Amino acid sequence: MAQHIFVCIAHKNGAAEDSAFELAVAAKAIDSGAGVTALVCGDGSELDSACQSVAGAYAEVWKIGNPALAYPNAEAIRCTLLNILPKGAIVLAAHDTLGMDLGPGLSIKLGSAFVPDVVGIEGLDGNDLKLIRQEFGGQVSTHIRCDLTDGAVINIRSGSFQAQDNPVSGTIVDKSKDAGDIQAKRRFMEVVAAEVGDVDITKSDVLVSVGRGIEDQENISIAQELADAIGAVVSCSRPIVDAKWLEKSRQVGTSGKTVKPKVYIALGISGSFQHMGGLKGNPFIVAINKNPKAPIFQAADIGIAQNLLEFVPELTDKIKEMK
Repeated sequence: MAQHIFVCIAHKNGAAEDSAFELAVAAKAIDSGAGVTALVCGDGSELDSACQSVAGAYAEVWKIGNPALAYPNAEAIRCTLLNILPKGAIVLAAHDTLGMDLGPGLSIKLGSAFVPDVVGIEGLDGNDLKLIRQEFGGQVSTHIRCDLTDGAVINIRSGSFQAQDNPVSGTIVDKSKDAGDIQAKRRFMEVVAAEVGDVDITKSDVLVSVGRGIEDQENISIAQELADAIGAVVSCSRPIVDAKWLEKSRQVGTSGKTVKPKVYIALGISGSFQHMGGLKGNPFIVAINKNPKAPIFQAADIGIAQNLLEFVPELTDKIKEMK
């Protein structure tokens, strides 16, 4: 049986992020019989609301309140967890901006193993945990063993585990007094809101997203015609923004917008974790890419290995005929 498992919960405006519920499933994949505790750091009424929002997914929720934790500062959270976590703990966090900042330093301070960007959990083999990562932009799956003797800090890629509806009546335990003195050299200054573009992709139920495979700026019109035919909005991956073919407000990913569409049509997108990290809420994914080994196909509900420049116009024509 594994040691106790702790899950770091990211939250915003009093509501837990989707990753909180995916990590609950990942924790059970490690050991279905292990105790799992949610760690919720913050301050004020938003912290109380965030704890309530995950109490239905975790049997126990540790509430850790402190003014220094009002903004998700990885350095402050790391300092807090060192005072609270027991020796040999297994800690899960999302492989997002906060998790990537938190995980490595926390593992060093705890003297435990660190495994980033995990996409699969094969279970325990004695005191080793068998995990799956992806290398070379998702082209290769790597099977590794993580020694749990001194615990571990594991970052889970968003979307790798599907949240399940298995409600529990979680107990909220206030651990604020155990946090100790939080000393962080970094401090929150202000939130600078991103510029609002001509279209808000976060509000669309259907997105047609273009990536490097679109090849030329003029070919974006192919995606726009498809989007117009199905009542969707055009979004994109980072290379399109870097090339200045579309504005930043249309970028999906960890360095762009986080979206929760019902349907996501990916055209010429490889499917890097930076891009997929911007997709929340388990959308129905249709991927069109001429490279059959593209990582996007591992996440797609429907995968079409075709040249999008030839396939998409035909698809658009068929949709128009049906209408």
